[in-house]
Amino acid sequence: MLTSAYMNPEYFMRLALAEAKKGDAPYGAVIVKDNEVMALAHNTVKRDNDPSAHAEINVIRSLTAKLKNPSLEGYSIYTTGEPCPMCATACVWSSVSEIIYGASIQDLITVHQSQINISCEEVIAKSFRNIKITKGFLKNECLELFK
Repeated sequence: MLTSAYMNPEYFMRLALAEAKKGDAPYGAVIVKDNEVMALAHNTVKRDNDPSAHAEINVIRSLTAKLKNPSLEGYSIYTTGEPCPMCATACVWSSVSEIIYGASIQDLITVHQSQINISCEEVIAKSFRNIKITKGFLKNECLELFK
């Protein structure tokens, strides 16, 4: 297992920020378990001609395929932008235990990113999962991606 003292929440979000720069839109996601990076992904909507190819969906698909298991219970997802309703629902279906995001949907609306104005908290509140949410983590750095 690759872990060390420098691998902390800021380190994981900075990986998501770097990953975001590779995508069609500046969204990046990293899934972590036990202080170890398990998977990284970015937005590939245009490249794949797939409106569902958001960073969170891509990272969940990648890791669940690798694990040959649809459950990500005990895993945390770091994402540069608040998960949209589709991505928040994917977090629910995959049983992710924690979501840590930078820019909120409200933040993204202010920089003219077309979003559905439903927070991931609203989606999770309607589910039967107890997912911990940390919002606004490295928010300014995440918002810089959209400038």
